[in-house]
Amino acid sequence: MIRFVLAVLLLALPLLAAGCAQEQPAPPPTASAVPAAQAAPPPAAPPAADLPAPDPALLNPAGAAEQAPAQYTVKLETTQGDILIDVHRDWSPNGADRFYNLVKLGYFQDVAFFRVISGFMAQVGIHGDPRVNAQWREANIQDDPVKQSNTRGMVTFAMSSQPNSRTTQFFISFKDNSNLDPMGFAPFGQVRDMAVVDKLYSGYGEGAPRGRGPNQGKVQMIGNPYLRAEFPKLDYIVKASLVE
Repeated sequence: MIRFVLAVLLLALPLLAAGCAQEQPAPPPTASAVPAAQAAPPPAAPPAADLPAPDPALLNPAGAAEQAPAQYTVKLETTQGDILIDVHRDWSPNGADRFYNLVKLGYFQDVAFFRVISGFMAQVGIHGDPRVNAQWREANIQDDPVKQSNTRGMVTFAMSSQPNSRTTQFFISFKDNSNLDPMGFAPFGQVRDMAVVDKLYSGYGEGAPRGRGPNQGKVQMIGNPYLRAEFPKLDYIVKASLVE
């Protein structure tokens, strides 16, 4: 089932300067931007036939169960440049293990930053192939206690309001999002240099139906053909790898 609680958990933002109207609060980076009224996924479309057959290992989440090292670094090669993420397993053991296994599997290849909200965060992690998404949507990991705050540059898995709902989506905070800490968002890593992250295209803003950005249900069910046809300016993770 596609998670849909973004419309329920609203992120309170500070008031604008005196004399200005209050800004519309942005929802926290949960695992789906589809509101409750659109809980049912859109019908599956045939564009998967236009995509190469996925690596069989990507279709077997149960096999991605290796324990990560105490510390490791991941390089995201993106359409804007390279991003280095230093991961600390003691911050979020289950999150660090999941990220490690996804990177080793080659999951983050040609994967879009589909939800980039300036002054808030950049979210990524829905695969471009709906056949892969079908296997990972319910491949949840157990929650971790929040040991680090969601400050600028922190890397954290997205989740719904339900317990143990983290899967493959993660976000990078553009600013101090420590108000997410009490909601259970547990950072597992930190970006070394935010220069490339700050360049990610944010022109589409919030996802549909709250904004002009991609509908997460359609991303799940159609994949990159949908994104490339309707949101051509999005940035992508071209490849993710462990730094030796």
